[in-house]
Amino acid sequence: MAGNVLAAAAIGLSLTGCVGVYKGGAVAINSSTRLDDTPRIAVLSAFEPELKLLLTRLQGPVKHSVNGVEFTTGTLEGKPVVLFLSGISMTNATMNTQLALNRFRVTNIVFSGIAGGVNPSLHVGDVTVPAQWGQYLEVLMARETSPGKYTAPPFITDATLPNFGMMFPRPVEVRSAARPEIHRKFWFEADAKMLEVARSIRNVDLANCSAGKCLPRKPQLVVGGNGVSGQAFMDNKAYREYTYKTFQANVLDMETAAVGMVAYSNGVPFIAFRSLSDLAGGGDGENEMGTFMGIAADNSAKVMLAFLAAWK
Repeated sequence: MAGNVLAAAAIGLSLTGCVGVYKGGAVAINSSTRLDDTPRIAVLSAFEPELKLLLTRLQGPVKHSVNGVEFTTGTLEGKPVVLFLSGISMTNATMNTQLALNRFRVTNIVFSGIAGGVNPSLHVGDVTVPAQWGQYLEVLMARETSPGKYTAPPFITDATLPNFGMMFPRPVEVRSAARPEIHRKFWFEADAKMLEVARSIRNVDLANCSAGKCLPRKPQLVVGGNGVSGQAFMDNKAYREYTYKTFQANVLDMETAAVGMVAYSNGVPFIAFRSLSDLAGGGDGENEMGTFMGIAADNSAKVMLAFLAAWK
């Protein structure tokens, strides 16, 4: 056994139950134990540009690696945190948020990132903090029973929201620590206390220019309302209009409702800060994300940092 452990260490692997094998500056862990026991706020983003500013502000960083996911512990605005990337889209976000809860003592979950704007009164660069999130692409693909008419099977009784062609939204099946029986739920609520702190945020200097690219107006912070998430990059005007009308959504993204579902299941308070990088197909020209992603990511991070500073 000792020879096997040494051989595994030599090739950069760790066996189940072995900890502390260094690999590229991070600690590679394959055991199921916690990596530390400090109560921490989990701060996550979907992909690297969204987390970049936050990593530069992190004090006392210590890196850990689990299943290829890098977790960095330290402090932000004086608060103990663990930073990591959820990965893009719903499955990655679900899996890696649960992984963080399993390996760290997480007290709260905070998401910071970009989103597509759905509410026509919002603009690129604005930062939204929705009060609840739904999975808008959890759908029934209905049968066309006559030209242009789609009908749900009689045994599916929960597809009650307005449809978009053959697509009928449905709530997702969930369980939770507080409610272990299977039930269905569409909206996953942000924590009320965390929302209250978000509403108290003032005087965050939201950028409207970066690298010579400028927005026509100063971005604003909007707390409350709805957000929706699904496993598709959305750049379609008609579906954007449907999403606003059906869900009264301010923004849409590809991860937050999945994170909200994990938070609900585990009984952990969560909140998400999302800045508009594009209009999800509602703009006059091509999709704006490639141009304004940096401004949006930094604006979201700035508001999230102000939230951490105000959090008690």
